[in-house]
Amino acid sequence: MDVRLSPEQSALRGSAVQVVDRLGVRAVAHLDDRERAGKLDAAVDATGWRELRTLAEDGGPWASPVEVAIVAEELGRGLADIAFLGPTMAADLRRLAGAPAAAGRETIALTADLAEPACAVDGDVTGAVAIDAEAATSALVLVAGAEGYAMGAVPVGDVVTGADLTRPMARLTARAAPVSGQTRRLHEGEVAAWRSLGLAVACADLVGTMRGTLALACDYAHARRQFGAAIGSFQAVQHLLADAFVATEGSRSIALHAAWAADALPGPDALAAASAAKAYCARAARAVCETAIQVHGGIGNTWDCLAHVFLRRALLSADVLGGVGDNLARVLAAHGVEVDHGLR
Repeated sequence: MDVRLSPEQSALRGSAVQVVDRLGVRAVAHLDDRERAGKLDAAVDATGWRELRTLAEDGGPWASPVEVAIVAEELGRGLADIAFLGPTMAADLRRLAGAPAAAGRETIALTADLAEPACAVDGDVTGAVAIDAEAATSALVLVAGAEGYAMGAVPVGDVVTGADLTRPMARLTARAAPVSGQTRRLHEGEVAAWRSLGLAVACADLVGTMRGTLALACDYAHARRQFGAAIGSFQAVQHLLADAFVATEGSRSIALHAAWAADALPGPDALAAASAAKAYCARAARAVCETAIQVHGGIGNTWDCLAHVFLRRALLSADVLGGVGDNLARVLAAHGVEVDHGLR
């Protein structure tokens, strides 16, 4: 794979940076600014970033997972409190199933532990959770059948804010109904490719979250002074931030490979690559975010500081489609290694 961004991809990143820097969350108080959040949501709607995986005239999606990951990374960096991963996966699932675009905002549903896509059994989705539920009218679920997977839609009710203060979720209680207009069922390889896209986007969000919290910690280390010197001049703090930077850059590399693999490799291989990336990024993101809080000291866990908001976002993204253990198990299974005999 060519790791260089094309001119078009660089321009896309520049546009995402501008939107996030202008309308993203820059202080904890901004989370209560609904006017700002509405403008951010409208800006993302106007750009069409949520439709990057919808059907294009050539029969494929408008953009590759790399372009989707570029946007997701910048949204994570700016703690963008709008829906992106869920609507993007919903649009891609509709494309794969040959269904028309949704009339309203859609997201996807995951199992109660967020580790797997929700699959309806006789219409029942008890315990399923709609992620990125803000402004969503329905959540898509998989419906298994003898000839493959179809789609079902479940109405989204009241949304609640959990650990992640930037992306609310909703517990689904209604039954799944068939989605009209589906022209084909998905086989296992296509579902694997679809899941790999979700994992790649979650990894990109984690990379952006790491970048944002690391920048916050570096700025604080430069400005905070003790014993007449900036704390960033202390070797112990420098080592913490250097390790966090290395973890962030490593995560960026493996996340970019996962995004490339989602379309370039067969479904099972793409899922294995994305699972490896998710295991790496999820572990690294928690360490980097906790380092940022440590550099801030006591203030890092207060409402005067964004450091804990980055950690909260990372914890949710780490759980989406499985955390470290779930994804390491997928990697081992892809290589024919049973979990009980795998790495310890």
